[in-house]
Amino acid sequence: MRPVSTPPRHGLLLAAFPPELAGLDAAPPPGWEAAFTGVGAIAAAIATARLVAERRPARVLFVGTCGVYDGRLAPGDLLSASEAIATSLEEVAGRAYRPSLEQARWLAGWPLPFPAHAVAVPPAITRTEEGARALAAVAAVEHLELSGVFAAFSAADVPAAAALAVANRVGPRAHEEWSANHVRVSEVLLAALRGRGVL
Repeated sequence: MRPVSTPPRHGLLLAAFPPELAGLDAAPPPGWEAAFTGVGAIAAAIATARLVAERRPARVLFVGTCGVYDGRLAPGDLLSASEAIATSLEEVAGRAYRPSLEQARWLAGWPLPFPAHAVAVPPAITRTEEGARALAAVAAVEHLELSGVFAAFSAADVPAAAALAVANRVGPRAHEEWSANHVRVSEVLLAALRGRGVL
């Protein structure tokens, strides 16, 4: 009796929405499937849990854009997420706290060839310079989905990593700057991942 061969397991390439995959949703690299999580940590956690159950990937790469809190990075820079931290301005200011049993940090599951930084995941976009300064004590950048993505893959015991491109500085003009930059920096990020052999 001939042994049954198991097909090689693939990678899953994720982003919140189509512009952040720079066309790779239509033509993923060999060995990868592509999908979207939706915007926000809760939507991302639900979509990611469904995707891992349906597609059973060997590993996951999330790509996207982020806002930088301070001078450690600048728009156009590329980074890997060392960890995703669910947080809020209320927590940082001491006006709120999480129960001790609640997990709020998830580590990346495999390395990427970019400088590694912690990523804060607040419940909404930070709009003030004061808020950016406060959250800079927690992480270098802000992103809205990553805690949901990392939490879902941690629960499924599937290694996940995230590569992000800085599209804006966090503050009053963040949305204007993000709107002007996010498509271009997403294209740069995907090209860098392909050029360095990640994809």
